[in-house]
Amino acid sequence: MVAAYGLLIPDAPLARNLWLNVHPSLLPRWRGAAPVERAIMAGDAETGVTIHRTVKELDAGPVAAQRAFPIAVDDDAGVVFGRAAELAVELLDDVLGDPSFTPQPADGVTYAEKITATDRELDFTRPAIELHNRVRALSPHIGARGIVDGHRLIVWRTRVADDRLELVEVQPEGRRRMAYAEFLRGVR
Repeated sequence: MVAAYGLLIPDAPLARNLWLNVHPSLLPRWRGAAPVERAIMAGDAETGVTIHRTVKELDAGPVAAQRAFPIAVDDDAGVVFGRAAELAVELLDDVLGDPSFTPQPADGVTYAEKITATDRELDFTRPAIELHNRVRALSPHIGARGIVDGHRLIVWRTRVADDRLELVEVQPEGRRRMAYAEFLRGVR
């Protein structure tokens, strides 16, 4: 059993034993390193957990169990990972022993590339919902970054109101996290 395993397993061990992978997406969507983050960035309304046979190709093995759950508009990656972990335990109970497998469909394959420094940057000319999704996807683990009123900030939480992005929680460089209102009081 593997989960969040970042390396390919060599052919010899794969041939000797049954390897199962717990993957936090609805495969074949979001194969790869950052499925939760990429699902949120894309604005997906749902994701889930897939337990599949580990094969040489990344996250491409036949499925033993899969179940979806919704992603709410304000759920961040921490919330989604938590739901996925709980669901994974339930699904593992169903498949341990003598699992049966269904091939993944060839249609709908997408890849969840690793998060890069560029992914963290906020371009405030982009639509509010796109920025909100980026912030949610990177919180609470690494945060999104942007320049606000001339100050470099890590942005941890936002909301969208009337198609405008509202900052809720930020962190100035070298300082602690704080409410955006608190940050503004300190700037003035």
